[in-house]
Amino acid sequence: MFLDENFYGSATVGERGQVVIPAEARKQLDINPGDKVLVLKHPHAQVIALFKIGAMSEMFAAMLEDITRLETKVAEFADEHNGD
Repeated sequence: MFLDENFYGSATVGERGQVVIPAEARKQLDINPGDKVLVLKHPHAQVIALFKIGAMSEMFAAMLEDITRLETKVAEFADEHNGD
């Protein structure tokens, strides 16, 4: 399912190193001419990811909220089962 929902096709690297982001991806991600994107390499693989500037901070904020909720649930579980 993940690939089906997140696959936009392929792109070819041009002579000047340029890559065209597929139109469907630009539309769904609201990437427009002149927008800046961050290009990051995966630390353990030959993979790059493009992030629209602003989207990365939103993603990390959402992840931090999820981690905080998870920590709360773990603490509540520990309190409920303390002494079992």
